[in-house]
Amino acid sequence: MKTAFLFSGQGAQYVGMGQELYNQEAIVQQTFTEASEVLGYDMAELCFTENDRLNQTKFTQPAILTVSVAFWRLLQEKGYQAEAVAGLSLGEYSALVASGALDFKTAIGLVAKRGALMSEAAPQGVGKMVAVLNTPIETIEEACQKASTIGIVSP
Repeated sequence: MKTAFLFSGQGAQYVGMGQELYNQEAIVQQTFTEASEVLGYDMAELCFTENDRLNQTKFTQPAILTVSVAFWRLLQEKGYQAEAVAGLSLGEYSALVASGALDFKTAIGLVAKRGALMSEAAPQGVGKMVAVLNTPIETIEEACQKASTIGIVSP
């Protein structure tokens, strides 16, 4: 049997994520500490206490990366190895760390910048995104052309 690790994207966050393993496993604590040192704020506090920051993109993204990498490191420590890794959207950064393409400190810096830029580009409560399925491309292009008169729209 082959093993693969799949890392989730934004939207998987919740207050308390990672706390149980943080309280029990040194490698998880170490990962949170590394993130805190790079970012300049306490990642454990962000993830484990009720606050509105965890749902703000500029904080959400580094938090999810930290928890994902912490869990991956723990699995490695326990002897689990993957033949493949993959990530959904933000999860791609966790997959890059797991594959060895990026070190965690570089990844956390990139993800923090990514989250900040996304927050600036679309402040919370502003803008929308739509997924269109099973629709002819011509219909999508026509809708985008019409909508582009009121904002930035791209098919």
